[in-house]
Amino acid sequence: MNAARLETSRLFHRFGFGPRPGEYAKALKTGLPITRTSLLTPPAIDNGAASVKAPAIKDLGKRPAQKTVALVEFNIAVTTQIREMTVWWLDRMVASDHGLTERMTWFWHGHWATSIDKVNYALPMYIQNNLLRSNALGNFTSFTKSMLNDCALQYWLDGQDSTPAAPNENLGRELMELFVLGVNRYTEDDVKAISRALTGYQVVLNSGTTVINPKRKDSNPVVLLGKTAAFTGDSLADFLTSRDDCATFISERLWYRFISSTETMPATFSAKNAFNGRSISAAVQAMASDSSMQDPNNSLVKSPVEWFVSACRALEILPSNLETTSQLLNHLNKLGQTPFLPPNVGGWPAAQAWLTSATAQYRLACATWLIKQSSLKALTDIAVEDRVLKSADWLGVAEWSARTQAALRNSLDNPAQFALMALCSPEYIVSA
Repeated sequence: MNAARLETSRLFHRFGFGPRPGEYAKALKTGLPITRTSLLTPPAIDNGAASVKAPAIKDLGKRPAQKTVALVEFNIAVTTQIREMTVWWLDRMVASDHGLTERMTWFWHGHWATSIDKVNYALPMYIQNNLLRSNALGNFTSFTKSMLNDCALQYWLDGQDSTPAAPNENLGRELMELFVLGVNRYTEDDVKAISRALTGYQVVLNSGTTVINPKRKDSNPVVLLGKTAAFTGDSLADFLTSRDDCATFISERLWYRFISSTETMPATFSAKNAFNGRSISAAVQAMASDSSMQDPNNSLVKSPVEWFVSACRALEILPSNLETTSQLLNHLNKLGQTPFLPPNVGGWPAAQAWLTSATAQYRLACATWLIKQSSLKALTDIAVEDRVLKSADWLGVAEWSARTQAALRNSLDNPAQFALMALCSPEYIVSA
């Protein structure tokens, strides 16, 4: 396999949502250094993302009483807002001229996993989504401080129920285990201590706001990971993110989601040292330049949303223009992944979880539905005699296997079938 093609393909599919037609071929001519810099340097304004109109997500007020007309209207409004918010984000992913910011926002959504299924209001989830985006490539310590004050996360992990008399351990445990330090890097005594330090938060769910109530805050010193202090949320974030375990853990998460979900992160992975100052951007830059990007063993299976967005970009389709939003969301639901709906606080699975026989059938059905709504101009513009090999450039695939080439050759007289075979091929589903 050509090394330049492989690494260029990985840059497009892992640090964005795949190339638009023509971008991969152009990048191959430009060369890896310039392509890498271009894909990892967000513009001041992404005109494509900015062209997507923000949804009208407003405060719907408190939930009305049961068995009232007002409750029926309220539930309709909630459902409408959630649907509009979901399609808006999918549109942003597809329309972005520069994919890194949305790709990192998607990564952090899985990291600080929060579900609309429990929050049940669009506004706090919308606020959180914009918070993830504004911090996606920023400073992780500042990011952690902001997330501790995030209404959706606090509610999702029962932070608002925590008082000095009855500290709730959910938020503190997950903050250490899943968000900042990692498994087995704290004790149960640390969980009890951090839970006391995190008391006092209260949320107004419908408005998406968070406040500290001094009367519900335990301000006594605690012993946390060997340090005795009366922590505030900010000082707690400073302390936890300054630990070496934090650099190790975030590097592990980046490795798992961007390099390999099956191979072990080597001690030499350059993202960890680059993260010393807690700059997410520096860690991502180092990761994209790391020698692991050239290792053929480090393949990654696209999650359903990543596959769907990359397919829409290749087919030049905007999700909001597809036939019925309900059908779009139905396809994503069957594939097992919908934005704002992670299955649990650990986020979505990876690797083989997306390669079941059922998922394969649902992917074929979704791809067929998408292809019917595309002009397929990017594909049909390729001369028939060149279509098998050059379609790899269209989709940003490093190389078609002999088996896939044979399947594509059998579909040369049927562009829709050809596109279906290509979009559902192993080489496209898996970022080699």
